[in-house]
Amino acid sequence: MAELLVDTSDSITFNRPEALNALTPEMLVTLADAVEAADADPEVALIVLTGEGRAFSAGVDLKALGDRDLTDGSVGDILDVPARRACAALSTGATPSLAKVNGFCFTGALELALACDLMVVADEATLADTHAKFGLRPTWGMSQRLPAAVGRAKARELSLTARNVKGVEAAEIGMACRSVPLAELNETVAEMAATIVANSSGSLAAYKDLFAASERLNLPDGLAYEFSTAFTISDTEERLASFR
Repeated sequence: MAELLVDTSDSITFNRPEALNALTPEMLVTLADAVEAADADPEVALIVLTGEGRAFSAGVDLKALGDRDLTDGSVGDILDVPARRACAALSTGATPSLAKVNGFCFTGALELALACDLMVVADEATLADTHAKFGLRPTWGMSQRLPAAVGRAKARELSLTARNVKGVEAAEIGMACRSVPLAELNETVAEMAATIVANSSGSLAAYKDLFAASERLNLPDGLAYEFSTAFTISDTEERLASFR
């Protein structure tokens, strides 16, 4: 059975439900390849990442590491290299990405979800950064993306306590953009996806780049970047034709 299901149109699904979709090195390599391929495919307008069964993903499957020594709390390049490649493709690729968090979403899995442009969660979902609970340290972006999403004070609280957050709270604090009952999650994401893909792909790609600039630049430099950066948007005249 494939541990990662890839729909050629847009969706990527973690598929180890019996292990709560815990992440193996092989899954992360396949994930990075799949996201990069989807981003390069002009027919893909939105990448949706989710999990099969009761979990988005429980995080790294430590059993898959065997007898490797996790020196100084690092899971090592066997996981770090493909995971960081997947996060980079989700966050910096031109194609918008959305994490559909249907259940448990812990630590490394939360880092992957935070790398997506949007996160929609089930009210019943449980999310947490548990690095500190197990003597681990983040290497896939948690220390940068979590504060950017929820603010530094809340990020410190969540990471230092390693406490669980339900989906409703995740939306309230800005970790997710929306929370809905699990029974409504698929429909909500489908409706949001349809709204997104109906817009100009060139404009969406421009927004991805500009939002990324807002995270690395101060306000004056960000405003200058927005004004001076050129983007290829080929459908402007077509979209405006009926209004002119």
